[in-house]
Amino acid sequence: MTEATLEGRIAIITGSDSGMGQAMAEVFAQHGADIAVTYQSDETGARETASKVTAAGRRCLVQQVDVRDEHNVAALFQAVDQELGTPDILVNNAGTGSKGAPLVDTPTEEFDLVIRTDLYGPFFCCREFIRRRRAAGGRGKIVNVTSVHEAIPSPQNTAYGAAKGGLLTLTRSLALELAEMKINVNAIAPGLIRTPMTMQRTDDPEKRREEMPRIPWHRPGEPREVARLALYLVSYDADYVTGQSFTIDGGLEMNWGQGA
Repeated sequence: MTEATLEGRIAIITGSDSGMGQAMAEVFAQHGADIAVTYQSDETGARETASKVTAAGRRCLVQQVDVRDEHNVAALFQAVDQELGTPDILVNNAGTGSKGAPLVDTPTEEFDLVIRTDLYGPFFCCREFIRRRRAAGGRGKIVNVTSVHEAIPSPQNTAYGAAKGGLLTLTRSLALELAEMKINVNAIAPGLIRTPMTMQRTDDPEKRREEMPRIPWHRPGEPREVARLALYLVSYDADYVTGQSFTIDGGLEMNWGQGA
């Protein structure tokens, strides 16, 4: 396979102030893309991402955005249009998790927060992206970051599972809807990846002893490993790939239910 190139392309990566989003921004920039970095509250992390992008010799826009707010999302895309140009690539990476409580004890506000962030957010971003790609004559790449919980049930995290399962179906529906425009739509379903959101689980020795035996690879994934998969999916090499979800979890999903 030829080395993927994104030369001259413009990518929006939501939640790129840390973790997987930051790794994607760096890897995409190293392969030629200009990057729109977004953050909700961690401006320091976003500026760190931007420094990695510019170190690769690419242009970068840093924009604060709340993906739950469609007007905020519209403003992000308008800023990208003005500062970088029409985006070719969209990665819906921004997300939030559940607090871990039975459904019967889950406040409506928490359920709404997770659904609006993890499902409405990608919907708002996809809508803005598609409008621009349609005006540009089609083509483009969308990658939605779901989770192994798009398929594996997660008791006491029902809001998260509902959002990620919905995002998988949104991905597949859009892949069919946008095929005539030659816009590829795929998902990446990570397992346990070492990010700021999972640090308590990946860096705590007690938690590692508890969780690593469940993962056949016996370690958490690294953000750069997810970024390399994303690089393939947004490259020309993946032009014939659409409507698929790619699990990257060290074998966790295949191990689910062993010992039954």
